[in-house]
Amino acid sequence: MEFKDGLEMAQAVKGGQVSPLDLVEDSIAQIEKGNPTINAVVEKQYDEARKKARVFEFSDQVFAGVPLLLKDLGQNQAGRISTSGSRLFSHYRSSQTDYFVERLEKLGFIILGRTNTPEFGFKNISDASIHGAVNLPADLTRNAGGSSGGAAAAVASGMVPLAAASDGGGSIRIPASFNGLIGLKTSRGRIPVGPSSYRGWQGASVNFAITKSIRDTKALLGGMQTCQLESPFPLPVLSDTQLNAKLDRPLKIAYCLVSPIGSEVSSHAQEAVLEAVAFLKTLGHEVVELPSFPIDGIEVVKSYYLMNSVETAQMFDQIERNLGRKMTMDDMEVMTWAIYQSGQTIPAKIYSKTLQDWDAFSAQMADFHTLYDLFLTPTVADVAPLHGQFKLSSDLQHNLASMEQFSMQDQQDLIWAMFEKSLVWTPFTMFSNLTGQPSISLPTYQTKNDLPIGIQLTAAKGREDLLLVLSEQMENQGFLNIR
Repeated sequence: MEFKDGLEMAQAVKGGQVSPLDLVEDSIAQIEKGNPTINAVVEKQYDEARKKARVFEFSDQVFAGVPLLLKDLGQNQAGRISTSGSRLFSHYRSSQTDYFVERLEKLGFIILGRTNTPEFGFKNISDASIHGAVNLPADLTRNAGGSSGGAAAAVASGMVPLAAASDGGGSIRIPASFNGLIGLKTSRGRIPVGPSSYRGWQGASVNFAITKSIRDTKALLGGMQTCQLESPFPLPVLSDTQLNAKLDRPLKIAYCLVSPIGSEVSSHAQEAVLEAVAFLKTLGHEVVELPSFPIDGIEVVKSYYLMNSVETAQMFDQIERNLGRKMTMDDMEVMTWAIYQSGQTIPAKIYSKTLQDWDAFSAQMADFHTLYDLFLTPTVADVAPLHGQFKLSSDLQHNLASMEQFSMQDQQDLIWAMFEKSLVWTPFTMFSNLTGQPSISLPTYQTKNDLPIGIQLTAAKGREDLLLVLSEQMENQGFLNIR
């Protein structure tokens, strides 16, 4: 069975052309065929999926009977394994179901299992020691990206038409770019949070999905969005009129080819943006080049790493309380240990100043969007990396393992060094996580070796409608190159 996307599957179910069980069995067959090679799926719940497909009454749900995979990071289901890519949680079962997952099930999705992710989602590649690396379906010598690498590989290889994902620094958009798919990071406060966590990475991390069509993306956004007043970041919902609007004027779009941290951007990534610029001009939009990034990328990254350190230390304090023992380096990968230890030395006043800086970055970008509707950049600086490309030197690994011996500033310098190779590869995505803006990666370009690179569009906070209306226009004109 071949379907364009999830909505086409749902339409076939509601029209009686196919049963939900047929769709489930077909997805299971695709997973069993492809997963030994790609390593995208790490937890399977086939029996439960089959049972739901047989007995559940699918009628008016938007995604009636569509098979779906959750990410093995958050996105909890009561009673189901949830490892977060960590051997600490290899046998952990969630005690409650997240509101995000509940909403997915109300939309008619049938959950088949969980996808591979790096430990606690800390990397932009997926290679957790507990589960192994996720291979890029287009080139098995390369990593599918992270932290939603398993989700992207599952969609790109045809296991499911879309997959749940999350994005705390680019973790939806990066693997979407590497795999030739659509990856929307929604605005802070757009998607349900809780009850296990309401403030993921101080609002930098959001749940959504990786998809193969703009209409799936739009329908999912319409079904998932909420104004959640008990959450720390409530956001007014977009109306049906906004979500389904057509462009009635040319947009003013700024673009930049320069890395926000001053690192190299490949000719492929630059060409992807320039091709998009030329195409957008043919559609009548005004496109303006910026000589530099509109906010200080290096300061953004430093503040992000500092936040991540503190939040990780707090997370492990909670884990220690739950397990009734102290954490050791044997409990986790060395990169995780280093982040955890660095969070122990940061004073509350410095952390408070960091979050104030986030507010200032957000205000800067709000001012920016009074001049420009959208901001266009590469999603990533190059194609999917080779396995082992970001391997740490033995000296750096030694220092990371001894992280508690260093001063706070030296620890932050080591964190920068730890991520530097991978950051150079993906410098464009992190800023919208800090500012809370929506960003989308669109698959528009392939190299001569048939490897995808996406372009990234970013809008003002709360303006997913602008991203989607332009993306739909580009899709309708045949500019998207979806795997």
